[in-house]
Amino acid sequence: MLSDLGHSISLWVALGVSVLFVVFFVKSRLNYLGIPKLPQRGPTASPPDCMVVVPARNEEATVARVVKSFPHDTVIVVDDHSEDGTAEAARQAGAGVLPAPDLLAQLMGKPNACAAGARVLRSRWVLFADADTWFDEGFLDAAVASAQASGLAFLSIYLQPDCVGFAESVLVPCAVALYFCGVSPGGDAAGLFTGQCVLVRRDAYDFLGGHNAVITSVVEDVKLAALARRHHLKFATARADELGHVRFHPDGLWSGFERNSFRFVMVSPWIGTAIVAATFVAALWLPVLVWLAMDKQWAAFIPFALLPSAVLGIWYGNPLRALLAPLGILGMFFVIANGFIAALTGRQIEWKGRAL
Repeated sequence: MLSDLGHSISLWVALGVSVLFVVFFVKSRLNYLGIPKLPQRGPTASPPDCMVVVPARNEEATVARVVKSFPHDTVIVVDDHSEDGTAEAARQAGAGVLPAPDLLAQLMGKPNACAAGARVLRSRWVLFADADTWFDEGFLDAAVASAQASGLAFLSIYLQPDCVGFAESVLVPCAVALYFCGVSPGGDAAGLFTGQCVLVRRDAYDFLGGHNAVITSVVEDVKLAALARRHHLKFATARADELGHVRFHPDGLWSGFERNSFRFVMVSPWIGTAIVAATFVAALWLPVLVWLAMDKQWAAFIPFALLPSAVLGIWYGNPLRALLAPLGILGMFFVIANGFIAALTGRQIEWKGRAL
């Protein structure tokens, strides 16, 4: 009798984990789909009055692609004291190159570089794009047209992740799914605002003080959106599924994801807690699966074993890649736990040779 009871406990635990797993990741997908999609629009006869600033530090391998995404003579790359051939690669691709000012104590490299790039421009719109992004023809027209039509001063654009190699194919889809467990269009709009691609109306940007106003923050993008909200300037987030792309942390997945998990906690305790909770629930899958096997609950074991691939499959893109979901869950558990502990304990995280 006691043995039967012990076996039934594993079934109930598996059921509970399954329900929580589905709730977290269905909500995650709905949060993603709730972000308005940037409407596709072909290039116009007269290009928008918009210049592009690309802050770049040690981005020799990727910077040419983002420069070539935009019309000639529209891109300024701000070389943030790179130790490789970033500046020369940007010049050869057709960009103007500006060295970033010296980084004084307490200042963050990215907002320092963005502020320097914006300072020399006089266009009505400025697009800030990370060096590991790239864009299809018509993106700039669509982004500016969408912002103008909605009366926006600031528009953050979420880009489609592109995975290269086994490690990225395993971790990136799971990381994105976990990210949207914490952020949502119906929640904190500033928390959803991401700096990988941001379009700003120049007058509103200057009114807030631009990136100089957030130059000491590791979450400068969220702080910029919070400033806009405080001054009643309209901002929003859109997604560019077909028009914009990003490669997540090509120089180091572990350090890149560690930095992002650190940022989640700094952005909002609620966002960080939701992501950590979803990560913990997902990580319970393996010990519960082992428990079912030890109890010989084979009827429950098989569907439970397939749970991560079934629920996360849409993030992985096809059924074969979806089989990698369990590995993604375990990998992201260690990454996010490490970043979360670092944020709580005050331990410094390094990114591209600099402490955050």
